Amino acid sequence: MEIEAELLLQEAKESIEAAKNYKRELLQRLQGLNQARKQIKGSALQTRETLQQHFSDLKATFTKLLNDRLACLLQEVDSIEQQNIKPLEDCQKLIQHGVTAADDLLREGEVAVQCNSGDKKDKLGNFTKKALQIQLDSLPEVPSLVEVPCLSAQLDDSFLAIVKDRIVVHGTVASHPPVQIEELIERPGGILVRWCKVDDDFVAQDYRLQYRKSISSHYEDVYVGPEMEFIVLHIDPFVDYQFRVCARGDGRHEWSPWSIPQTAQTTLVPHEWLPGVDGYSLSSRRNIALRNDSPASGVLYSNAATWLCGQTLTFRIEGIGQPDKKDSIGVCVECQDGYDSLQRDKAVCISTNGTVFVNGKEMTNQLPMISAGSTITFDLEIVNICLSNGTEGESLKLRVTISSGNREVVFDWLHDQPCDSLYFGCSFTYPGWKVLVF
Repeated sequence: MEIEAELLLQEAKESIEAAKNYKRELLQRLQGLNQARKQIKGSALQTRETLQQHFSDLKATFTKLLNDRLACLLQEVDSIEQQNIKPLEDCQKLIQHGVTAADDLLREGEVAVQCNSGDKKDKLGNFTKKALQIQLDSLPEVPSLVEVPCLSAQLDDSFLAIVKDRIVVHGTVASHPPVQIEELIERPGGILVRWCKVDDDFVAQDYRLQYRKSISSHYEDVYVGPEMEFIVLHIDPFVDYQFRVCARGDGRHEWSPWSIPQTAQTTLVPHEWLPGVDGYSLSSRRNIALRNDSPASGVLYSNAATWLCGQTLTFRIEGIGQPDKKDSIGVCVECQDGYDSLQRDKAVCISTNGTVFVNGKEMTNQLPMISAGSTITFDLEIVNICLSNGTEGESLKLRVTISSGNREVVFDWLHDQPCDSLYFGCSFTYPGWKVLVF
C-alpha cells in the first residue's frame, strides 16, 4: 500500500509539474497572440492615418493648383479684354463727339434756313463755312467683328479622364511588406544584415536599409542598392540597434512600406589597427590605416588578436600606391618585430600582385591583383587532427579561405599549439595604400 501511495504521489507531482509547464506555454502563446493583435491594430491605425493625411494633402494641393490656374487664366482674359477694348472706347468717344457736332450743325442750319430777317444771307454763309470745317464727308473707321478679339476658353475634356484614371489606382494597401529582414549576424564593431523578398510578384530594383539606436527616434539611411545584405559598421558593442528595409519596384520611383523593425546588438569589439606605428596614419576609429610618407618601421599589426575562428575578416582597399613584391595583407599567430612583411613563418597573407604566401612560402594558386576598391576576405575554420597515439587536439589544423574578386583559395594551415584567435596586419613599401578592416 505504501508503494502504491508513493507511486500515486509521484504521478500527482508529475501531473502538477506538467500542468505548470502547460500553463506557462499557453501564457507564452497568449502573449504572442497579444503581440500579433497589437501589431495588426497598430499598423492598421498607422495606415489609416497615413492614408488620410496623404489624401488630405493631395486635395489641398490639387485645390490650390486649380485655383492658381483659374486665377492665371482669368487674369489672361482681363489682360486681353483691357488691351483690345481701349481702341474701341477711343473710337466711340470720337464718334460721339462727331454726333454732338452734327447735332449742333443741324440746329444751326435749320435756324439759318428758316430765318426771314435781313441777315439770313449771313447766317447761311456762316453755316456753309462751318459745315465745310467739320468735313461731313470724313467718317472714322470702325473695325469689323472679325478684326476684333472674340475670347473663348479651350479646355481639354480628356484631362478629367486622365486624372480619374490615375486617382482610381493611386495608392495600395498591403497586408505584408514585400521585403523582410531575414538574419542579423554580429560582426566585430558591426552587424551583417540580410533580407529577403516575401512577395514573389514584387520585382525589386533597389533596396534601402536604415538603422537607429533603440533609444533614438530617428532612422538613418545606411545602404541603397541592389544587394540583399550589408554590413553596418561603426556599431557600439552591447547596444541595441533597430534595422528596417524597404524596396523600390522596377521602373518605379516610390519606396515600398518598411519591413517590421528587428533589433540586434554585437558583443564583438571592433577590429582596430595598432596606433603609434611609424609609417602609418590611422582614422579616428582606428579601422583605416594609411601608409604615409614617413619611413615604415615594419609590419602594422592589429591592436589585439580580435579575429576569431568562424568569423569573416574583410579588408577593403580604399587607396593604392606603387606596388612592391614585399607588400602583404593577412593574418598571423603572433606579432613579431623585425619583419618588413607578413611573408614569414606563422603567417598567411596576400601580396598586392595577388600572390598568396603560407608561412613565407609562395602558393601556386594566385588571386587577382589588388586595386582600388578590392575586397579581400579571410575565413577560418578549425579542423582537429587525431595523432597516431589516438589523442585529439595536440596539434591543430586551420582551414583558411582567402577570397578576392571572383576567385578564392582554400588550404589547410597546420599549427602545433591551440589557436582560436589571430592578429591581422599589413605592410606596404610605398605610400598611398589605404586599408579598411572590418
